[in-house]
Amino acid sequence: MLRFGLFGTGHWAMETHGAALDAHPRAELAGVWGRNPQRAAALADRYGVPAFDDVDALIDACDAVAVALPPDIQADIAVRAATAGRHLLLDKPLALSVPDADRVVDAAQSSGVASVVFFTQRFQPNVTAFLASTAAAGGWHHARATMFASIFQPGSPYGESQWRREHGALWDIGPHALSILLPVMGRVETVTAVNGTRGLVHLLLTHDGGATSSASLTLDVPTEAVTREFAFYGENGIETVPNGQNEPAVAFGVAIDQLLEEIDAGTRDHRCDVRFGREVVAVLAAAETARAESRTVTVPA
Repeated sequence: MLRFGLFGTGHWAMETHGAALDAHPRAELAGVWGRNPQRAAALADRYGVPAFDDVDALIDACDAVAVALPPDIQADIAVRAATAGRHLLLDKPLALSVPDADRVVDAAQSSGVASVVFFTQRFQPNVTAFLASTAAAGGWHHARATMFASIFQPGSPYGESQWRREHGALWDIGPHALSILLPVMGRVETVTAVNGTRGLVHLLLTHDGGATSSASLTLDVPTEAVTREFAFYGENGIETVPNGQNEPAVAFGVAIDQLLEEIDAGTRDHRCDVRFGREVVAVLAAAETARAESRTVTVPA
């Protein structure tokens, strides 16, 4: 059994991380920490585990951390956990800046811990099978991603998320878009970004070899306009990415499985490890600069 410390007390921590950890046959929930002690106590009570009031005390009590917190807070906890030799099961985006992402990568590599960053669709078996076959086929000239969400409606569990309101769709659902585009189209070399209405952001990406992709992202469309569409265009025609077939908690269970496989095998090369998380952050940071300065930005390696 691998003992997990759960960091976070929001909807995602409760219904995805916590539920999957509680149900997993090889995971044991060691405790909960959150910025709100009352909510931490309630979540801990739900799963019959202790609530911790100190980050390092929970790190000491576990073998791995599962983090469902805003990315700037996640990065610091991940560094502390990795430095202490704890394996990392993190959420997207890894951090809100390249330097913070680099700190996580450096800590994980220095300590040799296993790491997985949870991009939900990358842990859906039908989506991962599609991406593998599409990447193997090759010959893709362009890809298009459209992700229109509506999280600010009454009753949404994410509507009061301050970091989502501040950083918007680019940083919240942008990582999901990139997690689908990058495995097929390759590393991003340059980014151009412009704003639209209601928090809409449009990205135009160039990839290694000259292929391009585009992404249109927002968290604030009318509910009638909510959509998720991905398509690849190339020498073999058009391929459309299927929707994931499982609920997020089931996908998170797959992420737990794969972290355990990394630990058991002693490998540190998961396709969604902290290095991939850092690659995504670098593209997002370049896009942030591109839209602020109205220019095309080169993504640093």
